[in-house]
Amino acid sequence: MKNYRVGIIGATGMVGQRFAVLLENHPWFTVTALAASERSAGKTYREAVGNRWLMTSPMPKPMENMIIMDAEKDKDRIVGMVDFVFCAVNMEKQKTRELEEMYAKAECPVVSNNSANRLVPDVPMLIPEINPGHTDVIPAQRKRLGTKRGFIAVKPNCSIQTYVPAVTPLLDLNVTKILACTYQAISGAGKTFETWPEMIDNVIPFIGGEEGKSENEPMKIWGHVENGSIVNAPTPNITTQCLRVPVSDGHTAAVFLSYEKKIPIDEMIQRWENFSGEPQKLGLPSAPKKFLYYFQEEDRPQSRLDRNLENGMAVSIGRLRPDSQYDVKFVCLSHNTLRGAAGGGVLMAEYLCAKGFMD
Repeated sequence: MKNYRVGIIGATGMVGQRFAVLLENHPWFTVTALAASERSAGKTYREAVGNRWLMTSPMPKPMENMIIMDAEKDKDRIVGMVDFVFCAVNMEKQKTRELEEMYAKAECPVVSNNSANRLVPDVPMLIPEINPGHTDVIPAQRKRLGTKRGFIAVKPNCSIQTYVPAVTPLLDLNVTKILACTYQAISGAGKTFETWPEMIDNVIPFIGGEEGKSENEPMKIWGHVENGSIVNAPTPNITTQCLRVPVSDGHTAAVFLSYEKKIPIDEMIQRWENFSGEPQKLGLPSAPKKFLYYFQEEDRPQSRLDRNLENGMAVSIGRLRPDSQYDVKFVCLSHNTLRGAAGGGVLMAEYLCAKGFMD
């Protein structure tokens, strides 16, 4: 695989910082450009971040003295320095959509962590193990944008990457309805306990916009490509509640599920244990060797014990049992800034490179 020059748009935020750490020693990708808002432009990465470095590992040495560019004003210069960009900005949704299209129209592919383009019908929203075929819409998107090489691909919301991977191997059982209650870490809000002391000894039963994303985005992922658009799946019906809990990293979901084709509990577990996808077949650098892990212990998965499984790229499942209102219930866990954010973005970029979309 050739080496690709990449940029990080939104490099100073929590997800941008996570991208920087993940890309420091990446075998395929070399960071050649960092960009953020006008406020940070002209400063070194170290100066721009200051005391707001939120990762447990240090800022990558090769990036410390890189000069931050203005994501909007320096677009042409950035495009000339990279083969594609990762985008994780903290901007109003319409501005984010315009920024990402601006780069795509400049023939620079965009791998986005943002929500702005997720529900656009010709923008693939990928969990590479689950819906890699949605890249089939990229030619239609390029036609709409008037590009030969530029396009936008997005990563789905962090909350759904707890339960969508667990439900996917069961869909052929005619899953009819899902209730998912998510318990989401504070890093999902870009915060730590130092910067958000109000979360200590506290639960907040509302995360703005999260329940809509959690109910709508799975339907696109489980949809199909037709006439240059992704058509949402008509079923199952999903309802969610999303709570912010005092956990640093790792989103947990309590899932209740009904399905028509009954199979034994043990067979459901085997489906999870044996499930893999294109990233595993291709041996992509960030892919977990095993995507889904089932824990037999009654008190697993746990955030502190299991979020870093397979470098934070695996999904953990446990407590599968019958339910009195639905057919079964279980618990899932994923690392929200790795599998759920920057790690998922890097894996998506690896898949797009392996399939030739970045060439």
